[in-house]
Amino acid sequence: MRRRYSGGVQLSEFHGLPPEEARAVVTVWADVPAWVSRIVDARPFPSVEAVTDLAADAAREWSEADLDAALAQHPRIGARVAETSAEADHSRREQAAMASASGDVAARMAAGNAAYEERFGRVFLIRAAGRSPEEMLAELERRLENDPSDEWREAAAQLAEIALLRISQTLED
Repeated sequence: MRRRYSGGVQLSEFHGLPPEEARAVVTVWADVPAWVSRIVDARPFPSVEAVTDLAADAAREWSEADLDAALAQHPRIGARVAETSAEADHSRREQAAMASASGDVAARMAAGNAAYEERFGRVFLIRAAGRSPEEMLAELERRLENDPSDEWREAAAQLAEIALLRISQTLED
């Protein structure tokens, strides 16, 4: 049975994984194939910080097509994540604050998600961890005013923040 790798992986264990298993781990952080390959191919790392530094550097190279591909299966903020996978485990933890959203905030988030998808053609992405439902809603409403060329870059920066957070939650020195 394949391990889900949603947390508590020793860096030495990550180094010892066969390439396809390592790719599965890294893909949970951000499903951008060239970025995943860069990280997997750079093993071994001297520390988790070195993984994070390379990941942040490589994320600056993401294109809009990379972002769209990575978000193809990403859940909407506020949507219930029912699947069982390492990606789903992270999403549930990251979006846990939405469970406490008032009915008004939840309804506005759902309407905002629909407006965002209509305007930008992708799901709204934000690093939800550490943010209240009201903060996420305020960011959604602010970002609906962005120019499309600026918004994809902001969404990509949020994906990078999520990836770096997931690295820190997955790997241990």
